[in-house]
Amino acid sequence: MVDGSTPNPSRMTSPGYGFENSTSRPGARFPWSRVEEALAGARNYWIGTVTPKGRPHAAPVWAIWLNGSVYFSTGKDSRKGRNLALNPHVTLHVETPDRSVVIVEGRAEEISDEAKLSPVWDAYNRKYNWEVSGYPFYMVRPAVAFSFEEQLGETATRWTFAP
Repeated sequence: MVDGSTPNPSRMTSPGYGFENSTSRPGARFPWSRVEEALAGARNYWIGTVTPKGRPHAAPVWAIWLNGSVYFSTGKDSRKGRNLALNPHVTLHVETPDRSVVIVEGRAEEISDEAKLSPVWDAYNRKYNWEVSGYPFYMVRPAVAFSFEEQLGETATRWTFAP
């Protein structure tokens, strides 16, 4: 996180999934540090946007987790870019080698200040060995995140962030 704080963990409340029988506190078996490791270590991120007609659109992107935010690039004329211009709300899901699940929801904000983008470009280039300076970049600060693995009742956690 940018300010060094950890988001607030709580138990998910979907009826029928056994969350009410869990014996561990939310976030104990899948702590925030592990969520950040998954976000930082993922190669591919799936981004979900909304089309002008309200239909969902999902596509893979390369991204980085840096200072408590996800940064990714997409062309302004791409389907994702056009969707974000009309509705900046997104959901991001990362691929993990251990088959755990990490999902982030937030608002994508285009970043154009080169001073702010310089560390993002450096980290992106190190991770993907691809020079990206000059491409449109978006930052997603999480509003809420979800993490879980197969022991759903014990690991499923909703992470909420201060506004």
